[in-house]
Amino acid sequence: MMIRPSRSRAVLTAVTMLAAPIALTPMLATPAHAIIVFDPSNYAQNVLTAARSLEQITNQITSLQNQAQMLINQARNLANLPYSALQQLQQNVQRTQQLLSQAQNIAFNVQQIDQMFSQKYGSVSMSATDHQLIADARSRWHNTVGGLQDAMRVQAGVVSNIDSNRTQMSALVSQSQSATGALQATQAGNQLLALLAQQLADLTAVGAANGRAQMLTEAERTAAAEQGREQRRRFLTPGAGYQPGNAQMFNGN
Repeated sequence: MMIRPSRSRAVLTAVTMLAAPIALTPMLATPAHAIIVFDPSNYAQNVLTAARSLEQITNQITSLQNQAQMLINQARNLANLPYSALQQLQQNVQRTQQLLSQAQNIAFNVQQIDQMFSQKYGSVSMSATDHQLIADARSRWHNTVGGLQDAMRVQAGVVSNIDSNRTQMSALVSQSQSATGALQATQAGNQLLALLAQQLADLTAVGAANGRAQMLTEAERTAAAEQGREQRRRFLTPGAGYQPGNAQMFNGN
């Protein structure tokens, strides 16, 4: 059977029209500028760059944290101790000084001591009357008793400071152990040294008062021996001491 030329042309045209949309459809669905191309090398480089950037940021954050902690530590090291025992220690020292300044008859004064020893404890004047000798002996005895009383008063004052010192020592040790920085620990240590100095001052005061009382006792004993020799000399001097006389016990005829 032969196909006519006109009919063959019509079939070819129909096939062409049906095939054209099929061939053009993929090209229209995926334009050339929208095609995604994956490059593994470029992707790996980008990931490595991002990781390095993150590491740098992390290092910067760590550095800032270290700087902040350093500033906090410096602030702690420069913080003052919130406790001070200085006023109480000064009061204890002043109390002991007042007791020493209240020394009776002979104060802790070099000039007064020299003057008193020259008048009361030196060589007994041969021209002094018996009444003057007795008055000097009584004055020396009062000085000795006063010195012993002063020593006991100073001892009592120092003993009264013991309880206060114990309280201050406990507080300062607690402050030292809980110190937040070097400055607070140093200040607590300095106050402990001040407490020790105050205690040494009390011991020095007790030693001085006891020594004063002992020296007054020895000085009185030495002056009494010197006065005794002078009174014996006067007693044994012819015409100046004892004069014997006749004693009559019963009335006689």
